[in-house]
Amino acid sequence: MTSADLEKRPADVSSMFDRVSRNYDLTNDVLSVGTTPYWRFKTRREIDPHPGQRVLDVACGTGAVSRILADHGSEVTGLDFSQGMITEAIARHGDHPNITFQQGDATDLPFEDNIFDVTTVSFGIRNVQEPKKALAEMYRVTKPGGRILVCEFSHPTNGLVGWGYDTYMNVAMPSIVKLVSSDPEAYEYLFSSIQAWPTQTTFASWLREAGYEQVAYRNLTYGIVALHRGRKPRSATVHAPSSQEIQ
Repeated sequence: MTSADLEKRPADVSSMFDRVSRNYDLTNDVLSVGTTPYWRFKTRREIDPHPGQRVLDVACGTGAVSRILADHGSEVTGLDFSQGMITEAIARHGDHPNITFQQGDATDLPFEDNIFDVTTVSFGIRNVQEPKKALAEMYRVTKPGGRILVCEFSHPTNGLVGWGYDTYMNVAMPSIVKLVSSDPEAYEYLFSSIQAWPTQTTFASWLREAGYEQVAYRNLTYGIVALHRGRKPRSATVHAPSSQEIQ
Protein backbone atom coordinates (compact mmCIF):
# COMPACT_ATOMS: atom_id res chain seq x y z
CA MET A 1 0.00 0.00 0.00
CA THR A 2 1.54 3.28 -1.14
CA SER A 3 1.70 6.05 1.46
CA ALA A 4 1.66 9.76 0.68
CA ASP A 5 4.68 11.82 1.68
CA LEU A 6 5.64 15.47 1.60
CA GLU A 7 6.30 15.29 -2.15
CA LYS A 8 2.48 15.04 -2.35
CA ARG A 9 2.33 13.06 -5.55
CA PRO A 10 -1.30 13.39 -6.66
CA ALA A 11 -1.90 9.67 -7.16
CA ASP A 12 -0.55 8.86 -3.69
CA VAL A 13 -2.55 11.62 -1.97
CA SER A 14 -5.74 10.62 -3.77
CA SER A 15 -5.27 6.96 -2.88
CA MET A 16 -4.65 7.84 0.75
CA PHE A 17 -7.86 9.85 1.03
CA ASP A 18 -9.79 7.13 -0.78
CA ARG A 19 -8.74 4.73 1.99
CA VAL A 20 -9.68 6.97 4.93
CA SER A 21 -12.85 8.51 3.47
CA ARG A 22 -15.41 6.45 5.39
CA ASN A 23 -14.11 7.26 8.89
CA TYR A 24 -12.43 10.57 8.04
CA ASP A 25 -14.81 12.93 9.86
CA LEU A 26 -15.04 10.76 12.98
CA THR A 27 -11.27 10.43 13.22
CA ASN A 28 -10.78 14.18 12.81
CA ASP A 29 -13.37 14.98 15.47
CA VAL A 30 -11.60 12.67 17.92
CA LEU A 31 -8.12 13.98 17.10
CA SER A 32 -9.22 17.61 17.37
CA VAL A 33 -10.79 16.89 20.77
CA GLY A 34 -14.15 18.07 19.43
CA THR A 35 -12.89 21.40 18.07
CA THR A 36 -13.70 20.72 14.40
CA PRO A 37 -17.34 21.96 14.64
CA TYR A 38 -16.08 25.27 16.06
CA TRP A 39 -13.70 25.74 13.11
CA ARG A 40 -16.52 24.96 10.68
CA PHE A 41 -18.78 27.45 12.47
CA LYS A 42 -16.17 30.18 12.09
CA THR A 43 -15.77 29.31 8.42
CA ARG A 44 -19.52 29.54 7.87
CA ARG A 45 -19.70 32.89 9.69
CA GLU A 46 -16.91 34.31 7.54
CA ILE A 47 -18.49 33.14 4.27
CA ASP A 48 -21.97 34.33 5.28
CA PRO A 49 -23.88 31.85 3.07
CA HIS A 50 -27.23 32.99 1.67
CA PRO A 51 -29.61 32.29 -1.22
CA GLY A 52 -28.30 33.38 -4.60
CA GLN A 53 -24.65 32.95 -3.59
CA ARG A 54 -22.57 30.50 -5.66
CA VAL A 55 -19.81 28.78 -3.68
CA LEU A 56 -17.04 26.44 -4.80
CA ASP A 57 -15.86 24.19 -1.97
CA VAL A 58 -12.45 22.88 -3.06
CA ALA A 59 -11.12 19.72 -1.41
CA CYS A 60 -14.61 19.28 0.00
CA GLY A 61 -13.89 15.84 1.45
CA THR A 62 -17.05 14.19 2.72
CA GLY A 63 -19.03 17.39 2.16
CA ALA A 64 -19.38 18.59 5.75
CA VAL A 65 -18.71 22.26 4.97
CA SER A 66 -20.63 22.06 1.68
CA ARG A 67 -23.68 20.88 3.61
CA ILE A 68 -23.45 23.68 6.17
CA LEU A 69 -23.27 26.33 3.45
CA ALA A 70 -26.08 24.75 1.43
CA ASP A 71 -28.32 24.55 4.49
CA HIS A 72 -28.01 28.33 4.72
CA GLY A 73 -29.12 28.80 1.12
CA SER A 74 -25.92 28.93 -0.93
CA GLU A 75 -25.66 27.02 -4.20
CA VAL A 76 -22.59 24.86 -3.54
CA THR A 77 -20.32 22.91 -5.86
CA GLY A 78 -18.14 20.50 -3.90
CA LEU A 79 -14.98 19.28 -5.61
CA ASP A 80 -12.36 16.81 -4.42
CA PHE A 81 -9.44 15.02 -6.05
CA SER A 82 -10.30 11.80 -4.21
CA GLN A 83 -13.09 9.80 -5.80
CA GLY A 84 -13.53 7.98 -2.49
CA MET A 85 -14.28 11.27 -0.74
CA ILE A 86 -16.73 12.31 -3.47
CA THR A 87 -18.48 8.95 -3.25
CA GLU A 88 -18.83 9.39 0.52
CA ALA A 89 -20.04 12.99 0.10
CA ILE A 90 -22.71 11.93 -2.36
CA ALA A 91 -23.84 9.11 -0.06
CA ARG A 92 -24.24 11.57 2.83
CA HIS A 93 -25.47 14.75 1.12
CA GLY A 94 -26.19 13.93 -2.51
CA ASP A 95 -29.92 14.43 -2.10
CA HIS A 96 -29.52 18.07 -1.02
CA PRO A 97 -31.00 20.34 -3.72
CA ASN A 98 -28.33 23.03 -3.25
CA ILE A 99 -25.24 20.81 -3.62
CA THR A 100 -23.46 19.29 -6.60
CA PHE A 101 -20.41 17.10 -6.05
CA GLN A 102 -17.75 16.18 -8.61
CA GLN A 103 -14.26 14.78 -8.75
CA GLY A 104 -11.62 17.23 -9.98
CA ASP A 105 -8.13 18.68 -9.65
CA ALA A 106 -7.65 21.88 -7.63
CA THR A 107 -4.76 22.87 -9.91
CA ASP A 108 -6.90 22.53 -13.05
CA LEU A 109 -10.45 23.42 -12.06
CA PRO A 110 -13.08 22.25 -14.56
CA PHE A 111 -15.00 25.54 -14.51
CA GLU A 112 -15.24 28.69 -16.60
CA ASP A 113 -13.73 32.00 -15.52
CA ASN A 114 -15.49 34.35 -13.11
CA ILE A 115 -18.50 32.26 -12.03
CA PHE A 116 -18.31 31.80 -8.24
CA ASP A 117 -19.07 34.42 -5.59
CA VAL A 118 -16.90 32.59 -3.07
CA THR A 119 -14.24 29.91 -3.35
CA THR A 120 -13.28 28.12 -0.16
CA VAL A 121 -11.08 25.26 0.99
CA SER A 122 -10.97 23.76 4.47
CA PHE A 123 -7.96 21.72 5.57
CA GLY A 124 -7.15 20.74 2.00
CA ILE A 125 -4.83 23.28 0.41
CA ARG A 126 -1.77 21.87 2.20
CA ASN A 127 -2.37 18.48 0.53
CA VAL A 128 -2.07 19.95 -2.97
CA GLN A 129 1.29 19.40 -4.63
CA GLU A 130 1.23 22.89 -6.18
CA PRO A 131 -0.77 25.06 -3.76
CA LYS A 132 0.10 28.32 -5.51
CA LYS A 133 -1.29 26.94 -8.75
CA ALA A 134 -4.48 25.95 -6.91
CA LEU A 135 -4.82 29.49 -5.55
CA ALA A 136 -4.38 30.89 -9.06
CA GLU A 137 -7.12 28.57 -10.31
CA MET A 138 -9.44 29.57 -7.47
CA TYR A 139 -8.77 33.21 -8.37
CA ARG A 140 -9.60 32.50 -12.02
CA VAL A 141 -13.02 30.99 -11.34
CA THR A 142 -14.01 33.65 -8.78
CA LYS A 143 -16.06 36.61 -9.96
CA PRO A 144 -14.46 40.06 -9.83
CA GLY A 145 -15.31 41.36 -6.38
CA GLY A 146 -15.72 37.79 -5.11
CA ARG A 147 -13.92 36.27 -2.16
CA ILE A 148 -11.66 33.42 -1.12
CA LEU A 149 -11.76 31.85 2.34
CA VAL A 150 -9.15 29.28 3.41
CA CYS A 151 -9.33 27.44 6.73
CA GLU A 152 -6.11 25.56 7.36
CA PHE A 153 -3.89 24.26 10.12
CA SER A 154 -1.17 26.74 10.95
CA HIS A 155 1.34 27.59 13.68
CA PRO A 156 0.48 28.43 17.30
CA THR A 157 1.27 31.99 18.32
CA ASN A 158 1.69 31.21 22.01
CA GLY A 159 4.90 29.44 23.04
CA LEU A 160 3.28 27.31 25.75
CA VAL A 161 0.42 26.32 23.46
CA GLY A 162 2.94 25.50 20.74
CA TRP A 163 4.88 23.24 23.08
CA GLY A 164 1.72 21.44 24.18
CA TYR A 165 0.51 21.12 20.59
CA ASP A 166 3.81 19.65 19.38
CA THR A 167 3.84 17.22 22.29
CA TYR A 168 0.28 16.13 21.53
CA MET A 169 1.03 15.75 17.80
CA ASN A 170 4.23 13.76 18.28
CA VAL A 171 3.49 11.73 21.41
CA ALA A 172 -0.22 11.34 22.13
CA MET A 173 -1.82 11.57 18.72
CA PRO A 174 -0.07 8.58 17.08
CA SER A 175 -1.41 6.31 19.83
CA ILE A 176 -4.92 7.72 19.42
CA VAL A 177 -4.77 7.22 15.66
CA LYS A 178 -3.98 3.54 16.11
CA LEU A 179 -7.21 3.18 18.06
CA VAL A 180 -9.61 5.21 15.87
CA SER A 181 -8.20 5.03 12.33
CA SER A 182 -8.03 2.11 9.93
CA ASP A 183 -4.97 3.67 8.27
CA PRO A 184 -2.47 5.07 10.81
CA GLU A 185 0.15 5.58 8.08
CA ALA A 186 -2.10 8.14 6.41
CA TYR A 187 -2.17 10.21 9.56
CA GLU A 188 1.61 10.09 9.86
CA TYR A 189 1.65 12.00 6.57
CA LEU A 190 -1.06 14.38 7.74
CA PHE A 191 0.90 15.23 10.90
CA SER A 192 4.03 15.89 8.84
CA SER A 193 2.13 18.05 6.35
CA ILE A 194 0.80 20.24 9.17
CA GLN A 195 4.24 20.73 10.70
CA ALA A 196 5.78 21.54 7.29
CA TRP A 197 3.07 24.01 6.26
CA PRO A 198 4.17 27.68 6.03
CA THR A 199 3.37 30.32 8.60
CA GLN A 200 0.29 32.51 8.53
CA THR A 201 2.19 35.46 7.07
CA THR A 202 3.80 33.37 4.35
CA PHE A 203 0.48 31.91 3.22
CA ALA A 204 -1.06 35.40 3.24
CA SER A 205 1.73 36.49 0.89
CA TRP A 206 0.77 33.63 -1.46
CA LEU A 207 -2.77 34.98 -1.64
CA ARG A 208 -1.45 38.42 -2.56
CA GLU A 209 0.82 36.91 -5.22
CA ALA A 210 -2.21 35.13 -6.70
CA GLY A 211 -3.87 38.54 -7.18
CA TYR A 212 -6.11 38.89 -4.14
CA GLU A 213 -6.47 42.15 -2.25
CA GLN A 214 -7.75 42.92 1.26
CA VAL A 215 -5.85 39.83 2.40
CA ALA A 216 -6.03 39.11 6.12
CA TYR A 217 -6.18 36.18 8.50
CA ARG A 218 -7.66 35.36 11.88
CA ASN A 219 -6.06 32.87 14.24
CA LEU A 220 -8.34 30.26 15.75
CA THR A 221 -7.43 28.19 18.82
CA TYR A 222 -4.24 30.22 19.40
CA GLY A 223 -3.09 29.80 15.81
CA ILE A 224 -3.44 26.03 15.58
CA VAL A 225 -5.80 26.92 12.75
CA ALA A 226 -5.86 30.12 10.69
CA LEU A 227 -8.77 31.52 8.69
CA HIS A 228 -7.42 33.37 5.65
CA ARG A 229 -9.47 35.65 3.43
CA GLY A 230 -9.03 37.82 0.37
CA ARG A 231 -11.02 39.52 -2.35
CA LYS A 232 -10.60 39.46 -6.12
CA PRO A 233 -10.40 43.05 -7.39
CA ARG A 234 -13.58 44.29 -9.04
CA SER A 235 -11.44 45.56 -11.90
CA ALA A 236 -9.79 42.17 -12.41
CA THR A 237 -9.52 40.83 -15.95
CA VAL A 238 -10.07 37.19 -16.86
CA HIS A 239 -6.34 36.54 -16.68
CA ALA A 240 -4.98 35.25 -13.40
CA PRO A 241 -1.27 34.93 -12.63
CA SER A 242 0.08 31.56 -13.74
CA SER A 243 1.91 29.24 -11.37
CA GLN A 244 5.20 30.34 -12.95
CA GLU A 245 4.37 34.03 -12.43
CA ILE A 246 3.59 33.64 -8.72
CA GLN A 247 6.54 31.48 -7.71
